[in-house]
Amino acid sequence: MSSKIKVGVMRGGPSSEYDISLKTGASVLKNLSESKYDARDIFISKDGQWHLRGMPTTPEKIAKQVDVIFNAMHGQYGEDGTVQKILDSFGVPYTGSTAFASTVSMNKLLTKQGIESCRINTPEHIVLDYSKDLKKDILNIFRNFIQPSVVKPAIGGSSIGVTIAKDFGSLMEGVYKALEYSPRILIEECINGREVTCGVIEGFRGEKLYALMPVEIIPPKKSVFFDYNAKYSGETQEVCPAHLDRVIKEEIQRIAREVHKELGLRHYSRSDFIVSPRGIYFLEVNTLPGLTEKSLVPKSLSAAGSSLPEFLDHLIELAIHGK
Repeated sequence: MSSKIKVGVMRGGPSSEYDISLKTGASVLKNLSESKYDARDIFISKDGQWHLRGMPTTPEKIAKQVDVIFNAMHGQYGEDGTVQKILDSFGVPYTGSTAFASTVSMNKLLTKQGIESCRINTPEHIVLDYSKDLKKDILNIFRNFIQPSVVKPAIGGSSIGVTIAKDFGSLMEGVYKALEYSPRILIEECINGREVTCGVIEGFRGEKLYALMPVEIIPPKKSVFFDYNAKYSGETQEVCPAHLDRVIKEEIQRIAREVHKELGLRHYSRSDFIVSPRGIYFLEVNTLPGLTEKSLVPKSLSAAGSSLPEFLDHLIELAIHGK
């Protein structure tokens, strides 16, 4: 009888981040120790059909064949609390945040509301819902809200559907693009500064909340910000640890830990920031950050003298022991 832990690696799913999820899942499968784990590839198609070893199946059947699930899905379904509720219903332990915390963190507006009591700087924003008077609403925003602005879907990740509006035409175009991904839009002031991200891991190296070294993200010159293409083209320069003053680095780490704690996140997270002359601004949090070879968390782990296999071991241990 095998003493290996049966780990189901869940990837894919009905999300605009489907392709990235496949890559994260493949990276996890590649880096799981064969001596410790019996890894099982759980593929979820774009139409929501679950597969195990390439054959269609159901969540209930999978629940009986694994000891733990490694959730490698990004975006809707995998990161918004949906799949977490399914796994909870069958009593299967899984990596990452709970259903409730995932739902809150996937929604950028709820995230802002969730950290209000912490007095963390966030960009000024306005919410826009789809309506029959949409063009009139956009014109009012252009006239009365800070410009340039960042237009983003209220729900989503990987910067999909995010644009920077510099005039009325680009604001209109950005709103319609964002509406393809969410019926609710968040329009934020565009803050010029350095883009930085910081990961947090629970119970790592003896610390309750261990903050990795902040990473500075320098998009290619052709990209205005760290958009989807910049994230996955391989052309972005990522400096780890970021070349920032020690005080600023420590403050970024403190805020990342505070966000993780205040939103009730679990196991790990990654928070994104803008460092400007006005101060440090929190943008959003990722409850299931990418784990591909190009992703930011693995690079942060390497800078800390750790590795992706060690990190995966740690997350699986947390999940199995219900921490």
